[in-house]
Amino acid sequence: MPEKPERPEVRPARPADRDAAVELLDAAMLEVDSGEVRRRIEAGDVLVADAETRLVGVCVLKPGGGERGNESEITHVAVHRSRRARGLGRKLVEAAAARTDGPLTATFRGQVRPFYEAVGFEVEPEDEDEDEDENENGRFRGRLR
Repeated sequence: MPEKPERPEVRPARPADRDAAVELLDAAMLEVDSGEVRRRIEAGDVLVADAETRLVGVCVLKPGGGERGNESEITHVAVHRSRRARGLGRKLVEAAAARTDGPLTATFRGQVRPFYEAVGFEVEPEDEDEDEDENENGRFRGRLR
């Protein structure tokens, strides 16, 4: 009988998760500063999807505060290629939204716009003068809530 695939658990990252989280973000071709990821983990602002034997998803948050008010931002989100299109990215975003008191935002490239729209973000071009066509090279800003 085939073995059932592991059901990933979404949880706060631990310091020991840093290297695997950075590797997953890097594999998703995201610009990432490992020192910043370490600081965000220490602050409790990184969520991971843990499939017992390895991390298969990561979401890095920048909490609200200061001039940003109570608006928190997803700075990075990545899911391992073998686990994409199974709702894991949605679970990470939902867990991030549950941790915030106000709106959740993200700035992202056009090629991931469908993901953010699918999880409920209202999306607009980052540059107000930019045409809102399906330009994959453009940058977009999304807001949830």
